[in-house]
Amino acid sequence: MAVDLSAVAPEGKSDAPAAARWRRCLTPWRSPEGQPAWARPALLAIAAVAAVAYGWGMAGASVEPFYGAAARSMSESWHDFIFGAFDPAGTITVDKLPGALWVQALSLRVFGFHIWALVLPQVVEGVLTILVLYRAVRRLAGPVAGITAAAVLAVTPITVLLSRGNVSDSLLILLLVLAADATSAALLTGSLRQLLLAGVWVGLAFQAKMIQAWLALPALAAAYLLAAPAARLRTRCAHVALAGLVTVVVSLSWMTAVSLVPSQDRPYVDGSPNDSVYTQVFDYNGLARFTGNWASVPGPPAAILATLRQNGQSLNAETFGIEASWHRLLAGPFAADGGWLLPAAVAGALGVLISRRRQGRRDPLRAAVALWGGWWLILAVFFSVGTYLNSYYVAALTPAVAALCGTGITACGSRPWPARVRLSVAATVAGCAGYGAYLMSGTATGPVVLTVLALIIAAAAAAQLLLRASGKAGHLTMVTSAAAAALLLPAAASVSCVIRGLGPFDVPYEPAKTAYDNQALARAAPALTQAVQQMELFTPPGAALFGADSSILGENYILYSGREVLPIGGFLGGAPAPTLATLQADIRSGYVRVFMLPVHPASSDPRVRWIEANCHEGPPHGYPVQVANFACAPTPNTAG
Repeated sequence: MAVDLSAVAPEGKSDAPAAARWRRCLTPWRSPEGQPAWARPALLAIAAVAAVAYGWGMAGASVEPFYGAAARSMSESWHDFIFGAFDPAGTITVDKLPGALWVQALSLRVFGFHIWALVLPQVVEGVLTILVLYRAVRRLAGPVAGITAAAVLAVTPITVLLSRGNVSDSLLILLLVLAADATSAALLTGSLRQLLLAGVWVGLAFQAKMIQAWLALPALAAAYLLAAPAARLRTRCAHVALAGLVTVVVSLSWMTAVSLVPSQDRPYVDGSPNDSVYTQVFDYNGLARFTGNWASVPGPPAAILATLRQNGQSLNAETFGIEASWHRLLAGPFAADGGWLLPAAVAGALGVLISRRRQGRRDPLRAAVALWGGWWLILAVFFSVGTYLNSYYVAALTPAVAALCGTGITACGSRPWPARVRLSVAATVAGCAGYGAYLMSGTATGPVVLTVLALIIAAAAAAQLLLRASGKAGHLTMVTSAAAAALLLPAAASVSCVIRGLGPFDVPYEPAKTAYDNQALARAAPALTQAVQQMELFTPPGAALFGADSSILGENYILYSGREVLPIGGFLGGAPAPTLATLQADIRSGYVRVFMLPVHPASSDPRVRWIEANCHEGPPHGYPVQVANFACAPTPNTAG
């Protein structure tokens, strides 16, 4: 019940705006002035359903153990937190910028180590993205478009999968949608402050996912240059250049600060041969991922990586072998993750461009197509031609798809829709249903009954669209039927993902990987805990439990125990840290006495070869990678 505060206002003064603000605070489900009464309740309902889907079963959610181990290490030491260290002793960093891990580490520091505390930030980020996308789309295309965009984003399977794990893309997408929202405000009002804020958001997104954040800049700039109020193009270009400068400064701030710290006072930067965070970002995580050339990390790769991928046991085994092509995102796992409503997005963009072709340059719907269409196009090109692509990367496309779907609805105009609009919408619904049926046919376990049902509903909705609706109720029924037909298959795929407990590396209706997913880790957790307890009996205080060939062999132990496992060579195994001389000194001092090394295939790393030659080998164990423990006595003759 709203509270009338006007009676307590000082005599002679009008406090109506303050009273209105209080009413909104006390009744947050009510829509603000200027929006339909149904807008905010509908948005909150979508956000609530999304929160349930994202958070369902998060105590046993699917997590990536490498990032999870790093977040736990960072949660237990401010030194590790600042530099993004992978291991508790802070010997080497993660091979990415730590922006998203900072949020996870703070969650673990507040709530203690729990899988749900590791996943909670991504759940929150996913829900916030829905809310911000609504606002960004509403600014240019109205509340109906905003609600449509929020609903499309919420039901897209890859959005659900991404928010159920601990990878960095959920924060990246939230920050980029915030940048799009600020840009939308700037091109409507001409506010330079809003445009600079957009630059700040992109710079912060860079801390989460590096160069991928910058891929949104051309779309943001194009929309502002097209539709901003400033009459002179030179002024608009100057504003964009200034916002770009802000983006660069914010993006490079942490990297520059870390580079100024002496190497002996920070962890070694993984992913670089020269302990440089700039090499890590622009070569190892930039050019190398585009070309597939990992020469930026010298030395032999960890044997475990090749073995896991050969046996299909890595988290990204489902998509690792998909080669670059123009149709990479239109079929197979990547399309099943996020491509269901792409026909509607394309139809929406074309509808706006055709119906608004005679409008002036400041037309907000055309600006929306420039922004979101440019966003999708640039990312799609890079994802299609890049060598390395994880399944969850395509989640960055879904805000653009959702926004274009919503903008297309606005382009249809108010009721009653003319015949040509109803024909276009009917064709779009049929296209979505047909494309969805095609995607279902390419899955391993997609139910045929669901596909048939979706086609029947789509046919009924198309038939209803071809008949002129009578009155407001008839129009609403027609639109509701069309929306249900288009959203049925992606929504069903998302529900299936939640029921099966899938996460970012999984694909709807595909068999979930069991070797490295969280269910396997959860089953192995008691054995890992017992092994750690046994090792601690023979490990001096402050010493490492053991050393391992690459971070991969030690990540699960760090994740579930928080104890130091010394990684040799970082994630790929080729980083020159620790050096052989450092390893020998650590063995002599008793800091590390046991090493876990792969037996088959044998490693060509000189550090591993030295350990194998100078330490006692135990019996092999483990699957699919055979490993053995090598015990090294801390005696002078081990100095080699």
